[in-house]
Amino acid sequence: MNHDNYQVEPMISAKSIAARVESLAAEISKHFADTDKLIVIGLLRGSFVFIADLARELDLPCEVDFLETSSYGNNTESSREVRILKDLRGEIEGKDILLVEDIVDTGHTLHHVLNLLKSRNPARLEVCALLDKPARREVDVTAKWIGFEIPDEFVVGYGIDYAQRNRNLDHIGKVVFK
Repeated sequence: MNHDNYQVEPMISAKSIAARVESLAAEISKHFADTDKLIVIGLLRGSFVFIADLARELDLPCEVDFLETSSYGNNTESSREVRILKDLRGEIEGKDILLVEDIVDTGHTLHHVLNLLKSRNPARLEVCALLDKPARREVDVTAKWIGFEIPDEFVVGYGIDYAQRNRNLDHIGKVVFK
């Protein structure tokens, strides 16, 4: 694949992301203030930067675990077929869970993962998404906490990739094909 056929235009600055992560963590910490331990589950790989920053800001005892799903491959469009590539290491029955997603797009991945997690009987299950793209929604799912609502643009950066590139950008940018 030729990676010279696009450029990345800045959309959300690193400073804006950091400020929003701090405020999200404060809201989440308040919501789960009575928990003995919050299990923060990140959806790999796109959420890894967000979950690291968010977990450091939480004023709660927490454990971090990961699920890896696939619905994109190297494409810019979701295949709508969600596969679990890596499951959780720990049990979540009776526990307080925060599912952390990089972006809610069509909603298929989030819907699939929520059903999977609910079947394991957590005490509470809430969702925090860095980005929400409601214009693309095909499944009725919502996150309790959203970092930023964005228009229907293909974005990269801050952990989000295009064909495994651009995850290391400190900001969110939109992909513009030449």
